[in-house]
Amino acid sequence: MKRFIAGLGAALVLAGCSTSGSDALAPKTVERVDLERYQGTWYEQARLPMFFQRNCAQSEAHYSLKPDGNVAVVNRCQTAEGVWQEAKGTATPQVPGKTDKLWVEFDNWVSTLLPGVTKGDYWVLYLDDNYSTALVGNPDHKYLWLLSRKPQIDEQTRNELLSKAQQQGYDTTRLIWRTPDTDMPKP
Repeated sequence: MKRFIAGLGAALVLAGCSTSGSDALAPKTVERVDLERYQGTWYEQARLPMFFQRNCAQSEAHYSLKPDGNVAVVNRCQTAEGVWQEAKGTATPQVPGKTDKLWVEFDNWVSTLLPGVTKGDYWVLYLDDNYSTALVGNPDHKYLWLLSRKPQIDEQTRNELLSKAQQQGYDTTRLIWRTPDTDMPKP
């Protein structure tokens, strides 16, 4: 049992390690995000596969500014069976005064047990002028989200986001797309 706990702890420490983004192959960010305009609801249009969202048919993120300048995060996921799941956390700038690269840490037993170890990179790679579409990823190209203020986007917007993601070096052939509302169970 002790070996299992030690192994689990070592795995979590290694999994939580992230790069600072000094890698020349790391994607480029937008340089500045007006967090006041960024707050609100964003609908995930597509994402690269990841363990924590393995059962999500539709996902959305809700961001709100906190009095300390950080961002409260509420991620919601609906399974194909219509069940909603929710995770809450906080986003903080990786560099004070810079808002394009954030750390996100969710409130769960792992972050309580190992504070700071489970934070993940949240890099804003693209943001349109109206703050209506965005690309968010991480420096090693393992995670990517195509986001919109609307649950559905048109084909032109979809193609623009795909093109921008490809220009940043992301493998868009592996994207998991949002299940259309018409294919979801009715409440």
